[in-house]
Amino acid sequence: MIEYFFSRVLKKARGKAVIDSSIPSTSKVESGSTVLGTTFGAYSFCGYDCTFIKCEVGRFCSIASKVVVGGARHPMEYVSTSPVFLSHKESIKTKFSRHEYHWQPRTVIGHDVWIGEGVYVKGGVTIGVGAVVGMGSVVTKDIPPYAIYAGNPARLIRYRFSEAVIAALLKSQWWEYSDEELRAVAPDFNYPETFLKARGLL
Repeated sequence: MIEYFFSRVLKKARGKAVIDSSIPSTSKVESGSTVLGTTFGAYSFCGYDCTFIKCEVGRFCSIASKVVVGGARHPMEYVSTSPVFLSHKESIKTKFSRHEYHWQPRTVIGHDVWIGEGVYVKGGVTIGVGAVVGMGSVVTKDIPPYAIYAGNPARLIRYRFSEAVIAALLKSQWWEYSDEELRAVAPDFNYPETFLKARGLL
């Protein structure tokens, strides 16, 4: 028990790097994580040792530890993928040319997305509202709303709800509710159809 306590203390003591990013006070980024050029929505959290590069993270997202989202890409369509031919990267001081290249695409994680531990999300991908990504997955393509994906590469397992319920949830935009509105409707959140019917959406 004592060993566990001290391991937790040491884990949290490492700090985190948050640069050119916006994280509201209602959200949380655990220690060991690096967040660059990224915005977090309200009530979202990520675990330990995560990396976010040029991302938009929605509200109410649950992101486990050791998740990597976004990052640089290299021009596979050029003669060479090396940064010595590109304008933006200074990884190597020598430059033979400075070709312009859009090397950091924006990655979007929708509202209420759950991402399991050790997931890799390719830069430029969009993960839809309410989607779930299983632990250890490698996401290389867009994921539609309320879909459950897993694997390497990540593939569709199933959808969380019927098409009608998904459409109604998207129409509700409950993630935009005020805190007061959420407190009022939260008792129905364990029964999606009850929540939707009470609001005339289903």
